Amino acid sequence: MDKNVKIMLAEDDENLGTLLREYLLAKGLKTDLFVNGELALEGFKKGKYDLCILDVMMPKMDGFSVAREMRKLNAHVPFIFLTAKSLKDDVIEGFSVGADDYMTKPFSMEELLFRIKAILRRTNSNQVSETNEKYTIGDYEFDSQKQLLKIKDKEQKLTTKESDLLKLLCNNMNNILERNFALKTIWQEDSYFNARSMDVYITKLRKYLKEDSSIQILNIHGKGYKLIV
Repeated sequence: MDKNVKIMLAEDDENLGTLLREYLLAKGLKTDLFVNGELALEGFKKGKYDLCILDVMMPKMDGFSVAREMRKLNAHVPFIFLTAKSLKDDVIEGFSVGADDYMTKPFSMEELLFRIKAILRRTNSNQVSETNEKYTIGDYEFDSQKQLLKIKDKEQKLTTKESDLLKLLCNNMNNILERNFALKTIWQEDSYFNARSMDVYITKLRKYLKEDSSIQILNIHGKGYKLIV
């Protein structure tokens, strides 16, 4: 793993936070620990991070609120949410604000490291991909490398997962994008939560593409999605 990788860890349980930080440092990942949401946001404004790990339940500012503010500053940085609850609504809200993954406490540090590596591998491979990076979607121009969707003078920055999903749809334009293929390509597994997460991202992409009425993203029952232009 790249030794220059820098991780933000926001966790209000100082014992757990310190343990996680020490573990990640031992694995060669530079890690800054913040003990509440406000401090995390201030730290994010000053530093440059490759990945953020945010506890959902934090004082002063919860993880979802922190992530929304961070997204305004950097649309591309990946997030992992830590939650003490396995409530479906929490998970869906996490994905709706652009989470790349979530973990329910208690979890093993080895699994967290595995998730971090998977996300960093995916984001790094996106950056060096030699496949087609620019697409025309009706009146829109989509640059998947810059994760930017443009129509006339309007620009929409996309998160990593939004961009990955739109790129798969573009590569299968006017054909069915198999649901399981998309889940395994972007999320690595086709679990219930990941499937719900993808539905959230499809809804967001429809919203971004609504300026051109000739564009549709159809649900193909039992199969997947189809981007029609």
